Amino acid sequence: MYSPSIEQLIHEFKKLPTVGQKTAERFVFALLKSGKKQVGELTLSLKHMIGNVKSCSRCWDFSDSEPCQLCSDQKRNHNLLCVVAESQDKQAIDKTKEYAGQYFILRGTIQPDLDNLKYLKIKELTIRLKLSKNITEVILAFNPDMAGETTMLYLEKIIKETQSNIKTTRLARGLPMNSDLQYADEITLSSALKNRN
Repeated sequence: MYSPSIEQLIHEFKKLPTVGQKTAERFVFALLKSGKKQVGELTLSLKHMIGNVKSCSRCWDFSDSEPCQLCSDQKRNHNLLCVVAESQDKQAIDKTKEYAGQYFILRGTIQPDLDNLKYLKIKELTIRLKLSKNITEVILAFNPDMAGETTMLYLEKIIKETQSNIKTTRLARGLPMNSDLQYADEITLSSALKNRN
């Protein structure tokens, strides 16, 4: 058993996604071994983040500015809105340099028990679509899993009911490079055939 201070910090680290007991212990002891300077720098960075980062009122991404850098960029295509689950998804899409439209972060996906539905930014999305007269297409960019599929179906329904003039699309799905047809599942093959070009 560790000292109460160490146990408390281990407990706090375990609240982070994918961090279990052993990983939390490694984090704590790495900090203890690194010395007070590194711990102080980490503490200052956390305080700085808490004091400066806010939610962008247009896309709900985390940012130091309001609106965020991408929302205030006039060079981006304001007719396209890409809806993603998390900030990290936005970063992944933007790194491709293939998409130059606007974004909206839903802050998760619909879970099977519908327990998290009230925490998702669905209401905010419908408000943005109503206020933005220039959006002509919403791209639903979610993971191809049950939660992602459920979320896309739900959003398609909501968008059709509230803004029937807006086209909804999804990311194309298919076979990854260097894959073998014989090992692909039926859903992937079906999607690859439907989205062929």
